[in-house]
Amino acid sequence: MRYLALACDYDGTLAADGRVGDETVAALERLRVSGRKLILVTGRELNDLFSVFSHTQLFDWVVAENGALLYQPSGREEKVLGERPPEAFIQALRDRGVQPLSAGRVIVATWRPHETAVLDVIAELGLEFQVIFNKGAVMVLPPGIDKATGLAAVLKELGLSAHHVVGIGDAENDHAFLSLCGCAVAVANALPALKERADFVTRADHGAGVAELIDELIATDLCAREQKRGRGSFPDSAR
Repeated sequence: MRYLALACDYDGTLAADGRVGDETVAALERLRVSGRKLILVTGRELNDLFSVFSHTQLFDWVVAENGALLYQPSGREEKVLGERPPEAFIQALRDRGVQPLSAGRVIVATWRPHETAVLDVIAELGLEFQVIFNKGAVMVLPPGIDKATGLAAVLKELGLSAHHVVGIGDAENDHAFLSLCGCAVAVANALPALKERADFVTRADHGAGVAELIDELIATDLCAREQKRGRGSFPDSAR
């Protein structure tokens, strides 16, 4: 068995409108029975994730806050991988009327069109932070933290090589972790740029696309895909 784990984005991939269907949950359960590991990779804060998804226990690890926070459901263990921006930054955004605005253990997040205000405040306060986009979401994180670094930390915990991981996503912030995986997959509703760089695209969208990938993974370990893979721009050196 080459592929020992599936790393899956949440919003727009596993979930549609924030919710995961019963058939998709059943597919996740089938993957666990096959002996493979499940890793959820999301930009959401943990409490927000818990409020919409009651099956995190199916996953061996959750990479939350776009790579800044690791959570192990079996032991309810959390590992923070960065420092939260100072309160002065958050208050400055509030003073500029940036709403909605949320702050997790590390991440600070809002929505377009507030990216200009976010960048202005970062510059005014002389902070070294990066801004990452996820469709309409605007996420502020310390430099060097993204979904790829979070996934790499989880793989170290699991003792797995990224070469043995299949990743699936839909949006621009998924480029980073998909570039790390041995096989990168885009769901049918993914952004065109992600589809172009994926090894292949599912026929179905959202959770049905994830279930489609899971069933092929269980049945064939993606052997047929290995014979006719046409890599896009994801660097082979990262895999």
